Amino acid sequence: MRGLLATSIGVTCAAALALPLTPPASAATARPASAAEAAPSGTARATSPDTPVTSSLSDPSLADHPAHPAHPAHSALPDLPEQPDLPALPDLPGSTQSLPLTPLARDRAPGGAATDRGLPRRDVRHFSLLGVVWDDPAAELHGRVQVRTRTSDTGAWSGWQDVETHNADHGADPGTPESASGRVRGATAPLWVGDSDGVEIRVHPDTERRTEETATAALLPSGLRLELVDPGSAPPEHVPAGPPRSRTATTGSGPAGTPEALDPPDAGTAKTAETAETATAAEAGEGAEAGEGAEPGEGVEPGEGAEAGEGVEGAESAAMTAEAAAASSANAPLAPLGATQIPALDRLGTERELLALRGAELTPAQRAKPYIGPRPSIVTRRGWGADEKLRESGFRYTTKVKAAFVHHTASGNSYKCSQAPSVIRGIYRYHVRSMGWRDIGYNFLVDKCGKIYEGRAGGVAKPVLGAHTLGFNSNSMGIAVLGTFTSAKPTAATVNAVARLTAWKLGLFGANPKGKTYLKSGGGNLYGKGKNVRLNVISGHRDGFATECPGRQLYGKLGSARSTAARFQGR
Repeated sequence: MRGLLATSIGVTCAAALALPLTPPASAATARPASAAEAAPSGTARATSPDTPVTSSLSDPSLADHPAHPAHPAHSALPDLPEQPDLPALPDLPGSTQSLPLTPLARDRAPGGAATDRGLPRRDVRHFSLLGVVWDDPAAELHGRVQVRTRTSDTGAWSGWQDVETHNADHGADPGTPESASGRVRGATAPLWVGDSDGVEIRVHPDTERRTEETATAALLPSGLRLELVDPGSAPPEHVPAGPPRSRTATTGSGPAGTPEALDPPDAGTAKTAETAETATAAEAGEGAEAGEGAEPGEGVEPGEGAEAGEGVEGAESAAMTAEAAAASSANAPLAPLGATQIPALDRLGTERELLALRGAELTPAQRAKPYIGPRPSIVTRRGWGADEKLRESGFRYTTKVKAAFVHHTASGNSYKCSQAPSVIRGIYRYHVRSMGWRDIGYNFLVDKCGKIYEGRAGGVAKPVLGAHTLGFNSNSMGIAVLGTFTSAKPTAATVNAVARLTAWKLGLFGANPKGKTYLKSGGGNLYGKGKNVRLNVISGHRDGFATECPGRQLYGKLGSARSTAARFQGR
């Protein structure tokens, strides 16, 4: 009976979604195609293989090292425990409403034309994060963006909130495939507002910036649209990891160009069960020799999601997709396939893992005394509920990680720690669907409680190429702290988490957190393309680009993070 009801409801919903929407006149302009929708079918996705994982544990010369498995201090690395065929996390569709901004008649230029754009108060579908996008990614929005939102549970309207407009300093390096895809759009920073069902927005141009040369140019970029992001439901907590199960992914029923468009829940390419099994068979069989993976049932700490064991009924239809299995297997041998969390390691376990992952690349001195901090606990993409069908398939890598750039997301500080996964899902969807990037831009994210999250897919121990510091994405990683730290101070837990993360990840590549390094600029407003720039190994975003990011207060804590990270490495 329950299954019949579910089927009937599903058919009814699908039929309803197929009906054309009748939006207000102010929303009659079609939404630009999202990144996933704009990609032509059959387009090849570039995937760069990572440096081969080569173990040096078999080298007899290392047998007297305390981390070597042959050392009498401990036995050989245990195998990861076999995982039963258990239900996987359910789909987390989410959605994006894209509303065109219209002239506001009350504000007019001397010639009579309206200068401000926006939307009057209106009812909308539920959303929790918002931002403004426009057509030309090279254009900047010089002006002020303010929004008011209505809380869905109380119906109360907020006061006016400012949206950070200077966001062009984030993104892929100029001339890279991601930057030149033709799908990238200009955008403000996202703003987290919590569960809301009403919105009002006004965009006022900075008329004082006008000169005689720009007097005839548009005051604001063309194609301004308000993006309202629903990050989707939170996943059940502590669902045990397990191998993927084949499934047939469904596609959304709504066309991409409908007015006041709502992204369909599953807008990815449909995959047959046979394709999913073929794509993941080799990955599902991969298991690391290192035994420090997550134990069965481990996951992120309980937050806003369901309690352990809830929401699993019917999960057989929501088993791992090929995309989810690929993202998860990129973290082998750190955790088993499907893990929601990569557990912390002690120093000895981390040194053993270093030898296993990068032993052949270490010098004799590095093998004898590796400088690396203990691996911190990291919530995986599966743990925070990433819909892997949103991003482009495949992974891109750089050569190594020589530096870490610290950012703030400028999305506000009103979120609770239990809402951090929802904030990250919202930023992920905003980066991909609204801004046209291939994946979330940051390599890692850190919340106000000090919890660390995996960012761009490709493996937390690998040099994944991000889109975080325009001009310096190669040979670096980007760490984004959730929040705005222009005047607000980051918590001690946040700064400590940045130190723990950099001590481990930079240690994998032999970098000293208190040291300096050289990076070649890919082009930006501080350094021309091709210039070798000397930077702190742990730098703020503003060190590579003229920007306020990561905010004055967070930037002032980077010295403490460097010293703490070096201490964690044993320096």
